Amino acid sequence: MSVARLKQAAKESVSGLPREFWWLWTSTLVNRLGGFVATFLAMYLTADRGYSAMFAGLVGALHGLGGAVSAVVAGVLTDRLGRRPTLLVSQVSTAVTVAVLGFVQDPVAIAVVTCLVGMTSNASRPAVQAMIADIVRPEDRVRAFALNYWAINLGFAVSAAAAGLIASHGYLTLFLGDAGMTLLCAVIVFAKVPESRPERGDAAAGDGGGDGAVAAPDPEVGLGSVLRDRRFMAVVGLSYLVATLIQQAFVALPVAMGAEGLSSTDYGIAIATNGALIVAVQIPVTRFLEHRDPAPLLMASALLTGGGFGLTAFAGSVGMYTVAVTVWTLGEIINSPTQMGLVARLSPTHARGRYQGMYSLSWSLASLTAPLVGGAVMDRFGADALWASSAVVGVVAAGGYAALGRAMRSRPAADGSGGEVSASGVGVGDGAGAEVGAGPEGEIGAGGGVRAGVGEGSGG
Repeated sequence: MSVARLKQAAKESVSGLPREFWWLWTSTLVNRLGGFVATFLAMYLTADRGYSAMFAGLVGALHGLGGAVSAVVAGVLTDRLGRRPTLLVSQVSTAVTVAVLGFVQDPVAIAVVTCLVGMTSNASRPAVQAMIADIVRPEDRVRAFALNYWAINLGFAVSAAAAGLIASHGYLTLFLGDAGMTLLCAVIVFAKVPESRPERGDAAAGDGGGDGAVAAPDPEVGLGSVLRDRRFMAVVGLSYLVATLIQQAFVALPVAMGAEGLSSTDYGIAIATNGALIVAVQIPVTRFLEHRDPAPLLMASALLTGGGFGLTAFAGSVGMYTVAVTVWTLGEIINSPTQMGLVARLSPTHARGRYQGMYSLSWSLASLTAPLVGGAVMDRFGADALWASSAVVGVVAAGGYAALGRAMRSRPAADGSGGEVSASGVGVGDGAGAEVGAGPEGEIGAGGGVRAGVGEGSGG
């Protein structure tokens, strides 16, 4: 074993994950403990400020528009400037914009600043996900993404329950608390998380190549190459469908509960079930999921997610809303680590930022379109029509995952570390990495929270 590998082994914890990962995990947890604004923005605009569901949907869409722009730009910057600088700039600018949002009063100003919040907060996502792929061994990545997603939801469960109570005494405290916790997150990254961007020629060592191996020169991968990676873009498209469903929990769901006469505290209790359930079962479920065929898992996740939102049509009390949240949360628990691990293996070493940025774009576009569609459907046809169509979207996404699974089994491809990929998504082999050029259909592999997922900076 080389000296470099001995040093790396010394840094790893009992769990097999490196120390740098745990500091990044801690920063994620701190960020989500203060992630109040995105969760309660729709209720703040409708219940506190008196705006319509359509305006709340428009503002939520602008938040998604900002995130869509930054997902691609931040992905490129993550590869060019580095993971750490991109992450720090995102966190500091998020703290500033969230604090400003708490003070603006004019509706146009609210819309503009919300767009900036979406842009700054989402810029951290490609950097965090690329950094995890950099510092964690391929065989441990699904578990690492699940742990990061677990931290996101532990913070979310606490912050959602607390924010519902805090909001009853004034929303400004939520905005300032979010800004303060995001700054603390930046301090942790600055003090404890080193840069992880691989140098050219490090692909083999970084992804499990043999000791002393000389890596082949890495091809230059641009955004065009990512877009031509058809299997990867299929994953992005299906992720978008599932994300449009989950985004309804943060715009359409609180508006619907408010229309039923339920309070911000009631919504906080219902939505906190999402985070609490993920905290309770994500880790044991991931142990069951991490070496299994991803396609059936992703199909089941889409059906549960769509079905859970479909059940919302029958809810009329906090208890029934909580049941519906429980069902779609089970789909989210299955989807997130499976899909993020898949994306990490699809991503060539020196294009991880771009690939993660494009994956993040699916969530950002969902944040853009879901509030517009949800608000418009609720205003014109009622909430029940929205929940019924959500169930249909879940079925469509499940069909897409089934087709993707057939393609994966019929034509195995090389993962980002150069190995063949089995049905379970576990790479084997010792190649130095597959090229991504003008015409490949992409590489396939084995999960933000969701998380991040639903890991949304200051607010998926």
